[in-house]
Amino acid sequence: MKVILSIKPEFVEKIFSGNKRFEFRRNIFKNRGVKTVLVYASAPVSKVVGEFEIGQIKQMDLVSLWKETKDMAGITEEYFYEYFNGKDLGFALEIKNVKKFKNAKCINETYGKNAPQSFVYYNE
Repeated sequence: MKVILSIKPEFVEKIFSGNKRFEFRRNIFKNRGVKTVLVYASAPVSKVVGEFEIGQIKQMDLVSLWKETKDMAGITEEYFYEYFNGKDLGFALEIKNVKKFKNAKCINETYGKNAPQSFVYYNE
């Protein structure tokens, strides 16, 4: 089971360069059998550009989450707290084994899905 995650292009670049090793989420998919993320780069790219495997999924209070992930977060502390504004807990998906596709893929034609607001499940 995979999920297609919508991620801003600036963060997609950091994921594939290795500078971002955690993807942060305010909410997460219920199916914990998900092991792979298809990376949908949101507008203006609007394509599935690669994938990564999920290592650990951390769920904790924001201070602890930032303390544990800040060295490989790929974002500033200010952005982190702004993103989680109004939340007590946050999620961090550990990014492992990244694979950038040679050719970006149209989500609708290739996967039969519409662009996700946050994420959408995908079964091959």
